[in-house]
Amino acid sequence: MRYLVISDIHSNWEALEAVLAEAGGLYDRIVCCGDLAGYGPDPNRVIDWARANLSAVIRGNHDRVCCGLDDLESFNPVAQAASRWTMEQLTPENLAWLRALEQGPLPVDGFRLIHGSPLDEDEYVMSLMDARNVFGYLEGQVGFFGHTHMQGGFSYVDRRYGYAAQLNSFDRAQRNRIVVRLDPEGLYLINPGSVGQPRDGDARAGWAIYDSDAQEVRLHRTPYDWNTTCDKVIAAGLPEVLGTRLTQGR
Repeated sequence: MRYLVISDIHSNWEALEAVLAEAGGLYDRIVCCGDLAGYGPDPNRVIDWARANLSAVIRGNHDRVCCGLDDLESFNPVAQAASRWTMEQLTPENLAWLRALEQGPLPVDGFRLIHGSPLDEDEYVMSLMDARNVFGYLEGQVGFFGHTHMQGGFSYVDRRYGYAAQLNSFDRAQRNRIVVRLDPEGLYLINPGSVGQPRDGDARAGWAIYDSDAQEVRLHRTPYDWNTTCDKVIAAGLPEVLGTRLTQGR
């Protein structure tokens, strides 16, 4: 089975549309590690698509806040403004759908969907040390996670912790696809990257294809029309930085 693995769309329709166009024909099912809502100008369009097309999805922290399951206190002023705007825009149906999303980790056909970490849905797994501290809580061989908006991954193979995929600032802009071949005896935590709000210095949308039969993960980056998204952010009255930073991947 081939899975299109996505995360952190954040109401960015142009990025999602570009990913779907490039990934066409490469997958059998689509799964998502959370944060469909927040930041961007198209929450209903993204969620309408998600309701119709995702075979498995979990909630992210922005999903919780934007549907009223959590308060705004942990967010910075820009994220708070975007969340308030999103709450006002969501249709009753999409609001109810967000509220009903499951908390990760969620088992899916032998792997796990995680938002933050296997231990805490709000924990950031950004370094090898972070990964070392939570590998013991991973059930199954592979966990896909989001939250950091940084594409890459970590491994535990032959009793050694390492990087399953580490993208440095020089190579990141040059590469369109990284292949991670999975050791059958290893454990893996892999971040497909953020579709709608990359923060690893690469403005292109991040996503992954997981082939469970071939035992490999391919990490992809896709350019999209971020200028249109920026224009929509400004037209909606959202903080302008939510648009301008898209062009920098920050």
